[in-house]
Amino acid sequence: LDLEATPDTEARGVAIEANLDRGRGAVATMLVQRGTLRVGDALVVGSASGRVRAMFDEYGKDVQEAGPSRPVQVIGLTSVPRAGDSFLVASDDRTARQIAAERAALLAKRRKRVTLEDFDKVLKEGEVDTLNLVIKGDVSGAVEALEDSLLRIDVGDEVALRIIHRGVGAITQNDVNLATVDNAVIIGFNVRPAERVAEMADAEGVEIKYYSVIYAAIDDIEAALKGMLKPIYEEVALGTAEIRQVFRSGKFGNIAGSIVRDGIIRRGSKARLVRDGVVVAPDLEIASLRREKDDVTEVREGYECGITLGFKDIAEGDIIETWEMKEKARD
Repeated sequence: LDLEATPDTEARGVAIEANLDRGRGAVATMLVQRGTLRVGDALVVGSASGRVRAMFDEYGKDVQEAGPSRPVQVIGLTSVPRAGDSFLVASDDRTARQIAAERAALLAKRRKRVTLEDFDKVLKEGEVDTLNLVIKGDVSGAVEALEDSLLRIDVGDEVALRIIHRGVGAITQNDVNLATVDNAVIIGFNVRPAERVAEMADAEGVEIKYYSVIYAAIDDIEAALKGMLKPIYEEVALGTAEIRQVFRSGKFGNIAGSIVRDGIIRRGSKARLVRDGVVVAPDLEIASLRREKDDVTEVREGYECGITLGFKDIAEGDIIETWEMKEKARD
């Protein structure tokens, strides 16, 4: 088609994906559509702003500039933009912040905030009501995909569904505070609560639902909205352990020297690895469990143990969560 774009102008384009990285902060993958994006440019991406500190190509190598049709990872934004947000280069940092603030204000004005009612209460009362959700996920693309899919659910005239807040990263105290005030349900997609947030939510009576598959979340919420509640398998927590030291073994691989923080760690149970509130590996298994030099079937709260997960990327401070699935009849 002999398509062309102008490289000799300020860059414009679109954010393809974005996430919150533990060491680098907000990281956005962006596609330049016209102009040339350079390191040091003041940038506006949707309602986020910042200055390009570094750029990387698809091989992870540093690049100083990116022309039309080139995708790059950008570091330097002050917050995580949404997938699909357009970006532009501003003349300076102040202008970039002003544009981002205006966009954020416009977005907030469009979003209606209403009182939340949890699923069980709505179903029991059988009244016309509005169900509002707080959604947190590991990457902005997944959060937007989940939000769009939920808003497409056809629930007729009896119940309305609205998303009052969404974000990227671990579930925080602010999320629980919002849910407490509005009696909300928090949806966590591949993320977990930050430290002590789960206890805070439990004390306040805030329900947090965890998912790792978008379609599971959609099916669950749609069934609740439509009142088509069937017996389901419920995840029941067994226990959590904190990795205190990692031992390298040629025979067994990486061994997690851990202490059981609560509950029971049982050999053969399902497990997930959580790092800084984000699920690193969602589908693991306690492959072996040892107390001192003895193989054991379970270890209780307060005791130390050695755990192998069959997963190499473990680190000190990681949390191992174990659970089992039990059938539960919904009301």
